[in-house]
Order: sequence, then structure tokens, then C-alpha cells
Amino acid sequence: MKPETLSFFEKVYEVTRKIPYGKVTSYGAIAKYLGAAKSARIVGYAMNASHNKDVPAHRVVNRKGLLTGKHHFDGTNLMQQLLENEGVVVIENQIQHLEAIYWDPAKELK
Repeated sequence: MKPETLSFFEKVYEVTRKIPYGKVTSYGAIAKYLGAAKSARIVGYAMNASHNKDVPAHRVVNRKGLLTGKHHFDGTNLMQQLLENEGVVVIENQIQHLEAIYWDPAKELK
């Protein structure tokens, strides 16, 4: 990968590490916070590459609260299990009460 891509991934990881326990955010919110609003897919690529980097990638979902990245986790339902361990309710790959647990980096990080 190009060095600028790796540095963007590292910025994504820095933001992702700040998502509080029991909260979730979206790929798009991270991209927007980093000044690359149309790069939600690249944030997804960063999440896919984040294994073994101490990044809580399970806390990043799509804008509707769907666990779209779940197939990148080991095990059948690991992403859901990790979220449920934090008190997040997931039914049929959908976060319940998304608005109550949604963390927006643009509002939370100054």
C-alpha cells in the first residue's frame, strides 16, 4: 500500500480507539471527521486490516447500524458477541436503539 494510505489507516485507528465502551460509530462518521467525507469505504478497508492492532473495530458499523463488517471477524458471530458483551443489543445483524449509543467523533473529539 501507498504510505499515504497507511497514514490514513493509522488516523482511522486513532479515532476508533477513542470510541467509548458500549458505543458505536459509523464508517462515514470517521471519514467525515478525518476530512474525507466520501471515504467511508476506505475506513472499512482500514477496519478489515486492523486485526492485531488493538483497534475495537467491532464498534464501527454502517450508518444504519448494520454489522456489515462481521464477516471479517473470526468466528460466526464474534462482532455481535463483542458488542453484546458491552451491553449493545443486536437483533438480526442490526444495532437496536442506535441513536442512544451512537458516538459521533465530530461532536465528541475537539
